[in-house]
Amino acid sequence: MQHKPISVLIVDDHPMVIEGLKMLLNDNDSVEVRTHFTNGKDTLDFLEKEIVDVILLDVNLPDINGVEMVKFILDKRATIKILGLSTYSEPSIINQMIKNGVKGYLLKNATSDELANAITQVNDGNFYFGSEVQKILADSVTQESKDLPKLTRRETHILRLIADGKTTNIIAEELFISPLTVETHRRNLMQKMEVSNAASLIKIAVERKLI
Repeated sequence: MQHKPISVLIVDDHPMVIEGLKMLLNDNDSVEVRTHFTNGKDTLDFLEKEIVDVILLDVNLPDINGVEMVKFILDKRATIKILGLSTYSEPSIINQMIKNGVKGYLLKNATSDELANAITQVNDGNFYFGSEVQKILADSVTQESKDLPKLTRRETHILRLIADGKTTNIIAEELFISPLTVETHRRNLMQKMEVSNAASLIKIAVERKLI
């Protein structure tokens, strides 16, 4: 039984890149490039009336950045699978794309086989991240863990109590230590986290999963 080709929409601000992608994908019978756009507005206008299976989305667009485009696309067509395809290799951008809903991310130096495989995988509902992207994300996690401040057991305990909204005096009573000692720990925590107030201290502690 002949399967219907996966319909693909390419969104990239470089016409030469679009032509190159079309040439790569036209050799694959399981994929059909439905159309292409060089900006976000035309893409969203198209999706008001039409639908495709997979969108190859660049991060750098002239009117709407790709990170925001992910949300706009999925607001219109929640079933579309989005595959980020870009030269951007910053972990923060890749993670934001993932957070906003992409099913995969490839760098533009990916091979034609890897691109076709990625399209198939995300169309089937799976996640797909290129080998280089996986290494970038793994290295960023390792670096983040190195960057985390080292807290003593007592500092971690006090940090949790601060996050619970307890005052210096209450913390001192609970831990059977002096308020001055609590304040010393609080100052040390702020210094380690490089913040100047309790709200920022709690925010960073939560973000870094220290509490």
